[in-house]
Amino acid sequence: MRLTWLQAEDLLTHELRQAEEEGRDVTAARARWLAAGGDPTPPHSGTSPHPAPPRLRALAEDLLAELDGAQADIQPVRRVRTSAQRDEAGCQGRQPLVSGRGGPGAPPRGHRARVHAAWLGRAAGCLLGKPVEKLPRHAIRALAEAAGNWPLTTWFTARGVPPELLARHPWNRRSAPTSLAENIDGMPEDDDLNYPLLNLLLLRRHGPGFTTADVAALWLDELPAARTFTAERVAYRNLLNGVVPPRTARHRNPFREWIGALIRADVHGWTHPGDPAAAAEQARRDACLTHTGNGVYGAMFAAATIARAASGSGDVHHCLAAGLAVVPPESRLARAVGHGIELARTTRRFDDVADALHTAYGRYHWVHVVPNAALLAAALTHADGDFTGSITRVVSGGWDTDSNGATAGSVAGLLAGHPDALPARWTAPLKNRLATSVGAFDGVGFDELADLTTELTHRHQHPHPVEETSP
Repeated sequence: MRLTWLQAEDLLTHELRQAEEEGRDVTAARARWLAAGGDPTPPHSGTSPHPAPPRLRALAEDLLAELDGAQADIQPVRRVRTSAQRDEAGCQGRQPLVSGRGGPGAPPRGHRARVHAAWLGRAAGCLLGKPVEKLPRHAIRALAEAAGNWPLTTWFTARGVPPELLARHPWNRRSAPTSLAENIDGMPEDDDLNYPLLNLLLLRRHGPGFTTADVAALWLDELPAARTFTAERVAYRNLLNGVVPPRTARHRNPFREWIGALIRADVHGWTHPGDPAAAAEQARRDACLTHTGNGVYGAMFAAATIARAASGSGDVHHCLAAGLAVVPPESRLARAVGHGIELARTTRRFDDVADALHTAYGRYHWVHVVPNAALLAAALTHADGDFTGSITRVVSGGWDTDSNGATAGSVAGLLAGHPDALPARWTAPLKNRLATSVGAFDGVGFDELADLTTELTHRHQHPHPVEETSP
């Protein structure tokens, strides 16, 4: 058995690329790997097709150790510290990146209805993207066109799709049995819904003053290891090996700027309506368990955007501006999001927007936060916050389709303001039932989740960021 996202030879190729993004010189390490016959290309999925021979695996372990030890020597790449250095300081509690005013009191009028729509929207957007996760854009379009569903307006289906096309572009193996139109029967289990549930537990147990160590302890209690992926899986292994936060985010973790922290941000925004800075600060403490730099900024951007949408005032453009306001403007994340927004504002066809984004950011892995955040912002902007337009545009744009669909659905659901404002074709198949591997919630209804989220918002009393402690 080869566990995905953990093999040394695969971690090394991803680490070489990630280190370069951080401005580090890895020429010597790459040369040694290539000279020994190592594959220079990071795998598309969780593991390379064939195991590395023992000598190559041993070399990969050695090189990972060397690169890990050299991280303290990160050099500035422009006029400011690298995002990795900036975030390392923020995650250790020395200097919060943002601070929120917080305070007690009831949420704004209509908050429960907005949060209910956001839960449904997150589920529907995720479910729309599940069968085409990992597929390239041209394959997504070909499958939808064959079913008469392009531009995308509803669920994917295998009905009417030629077998030879399915043979060339198979649906996501794990998701197809539960996420095609003909198979949907409630919301199936997915990590994009597991993490909001975990964060409800986090707030119930520790309140908004939780530490990154509290997040770690909760995961060890409640999250099955096999339901983690990329940065979360590496951080989980690090915890089991005695590595403590925030080191868990950097130790042999080349996925530290991928999308995982962003998909955990919704509850932080939902429970801070109208307070984007406080939402971002809470998301930062969550993200520091697994991510650094732009990975943390992605979570902060999403949380602040969602918090602004949860206020019940302002349009999607104000929400995205609030999200960008908490992110360092010189970061790759901020520049990419700004680029996506500008393309969407000035380009009539969304296909052309997506083409331009893939040209600009196609060098990144499909799970990296930078291209995905740019696509998310572009889709929300181009659709002007409309629910169907937002989730279909972002899924049609490719990359991490289910995660992007989920976040777009959350934002657009909040903007819609009420579950009844969402088209029934998206909500009825969910049957008010969510399957999850977070045991206490399996089979829960979205109305119940809205009640709990609203309760936690009522209880909200946000202290200033606390000093981190190890579990």
